[in-house]
Amino acid sequence: MAAVVVAVVLLREVLLPFVAGMLLAYLLDPLATRLERLGMNRLVATLTIVGLFVVGVTTLIILTAPVVVGELAYFIDNFPLYIKTVRGFATDPDRPWLSKLVGEGLAYAEQSVGELTAMATAGFKDFLRSVWTGGRALISAFSLLVVTPIVACYLIYDWKKMVAVIDNWIPPAQRDTVRALAREIDDTIGGFLIGQGTLCLILAVFYAAALSVLGLKHGILIGIAAGLISFVPYLGSLSGLVTSTCVAIAQFWPHWAIIWIVPAIFFVGQTLSDYLLSPYFVGRRVNLNPVWIMFALFAFGYLFGFVGLLIAVPLASAIGVLTRFALQRYYESFFYTATPRATTTDAVRLTHCDKKMD
Repeated sequence: MAAVVVAVVLLREVLLPFVAGMLLAYLLDPLATRLERLGMNRLVATLTIVGLFVVGVTTLIILTAPVVVGELAYFIDNFPLYIKTVRGFATDPDRPWLSKLVGEGLAYAEQSVGELTAMATAGFKDFLRSVWTGGRALISAFSLLVVTPIVACYLIYDWKKMVAVIDNWIPPAQRDTVRALAREIDDTIGGFLIGQGTLCLILAVFYAAALSVLGLKHGILIGIAAGLISFVPYLGSLSGLVTSTCVAIAQFWPHWAIIWIVPAIFFVGQTLSDYLLSPYFVGRRVNLNPVWIMFALFAFGYLFGFVGLLIAVPLASAIGVLTRFALQRYYESFFYTATPRATTTDAVRLTHCDKKMD
C-alpha cells in the first residue's frame, strides 16, 4: 500500500490516461463479458465496444461543441454589460445597504475587465509557447485521446486473466472472505458510477430545458454545467443557482417574479434528486454517505489533481466496505463480547454487603 501511494504521488502527472483507461475498462467489461457469453470472440467484442464508445463520444462532442463554444463566446462578449447592469442595481439610491455591500466590489470588477482580458491573452500566449517548446500540454492531450482507448482495450481483453492472477495471490484460507469483500466493493462502485452518472444527465437536461424555456441567457450552458458538476453532491446545484441568479438579475431586473423562478428551478431539481432520483438510481445499491463522497473528492482532488477525482469514489467505496467489515469483525470478537470483570472496588462492596447480611 505504501509503495502504491508513493508511486501515485510521484507519477500523478502521467497517470491520467492510464487511470481513465482502467475506469473505462471497468465500466465496459460487463458488456464484453455478456457479448462473449453470446458467442462473440473476446477480442472482437472488446474492439467493437471500445470503437462504438469512441465514436459515440466523438459524435457527442461534435454535436455539442458548437453550442457550448457559442454560449461561451456570447457570455464573454456580454460580461461587461452584465457587470454594468448589476452595478446599477447595487448602486440604486433606494438601496443604500446593497450599495455598501456589493457596490465597491462591482465597480472594481468593471474596472478590471480590461486587465483580466490582458492577463488571459498573455496566459494564452504563454500556453501556446509552452506547447511548442516543451510539448507538455500537447502530449497530455494526445495521451488522453489516444492512449486511454488503447489501455482500455488491453485491460478489457485481459480482465479475466488479471482477476485470476490477483485471486491466486490470496491465501486459500482467506479467498472466500476477500471475494465477498471484492463483490461488495464492485457493487458499490458500479452502482454509484452508473447511478450518479444517470442522475447527472437527467439533471443537466432538466436544468438546461427549464432555464431555456424561461428565456435565461446562457441557460443551456449553465444547465448542462450544473447537471454534470452534480457528480459532486450539491456542488452542481449551488454553483448553477448562484450563476443563473446573477445572470437573471442582470437580464430581468426589476421583474422580480421572473428572477425568483430561477432559484425555484434549482430547488425543484435538487428536491427531485434527493427524494426521487437518487434513492432510485443510487440508493438501492450504494451505501455511501454524500458527506463522505464530497470529502473524498475534495481530498483526493487536492492531493492528486484530476487523477485524484477519478480514483476518489472507488477508493472511498473500498475504504467504506473494509471499514464496515472491520467493525463487524470487531463486534463479533471476544474483545467486544466478553463480559466485564468485577473491579477491586466492586469486590470490596460485595464483601461488605455479605458481612452486613451475616
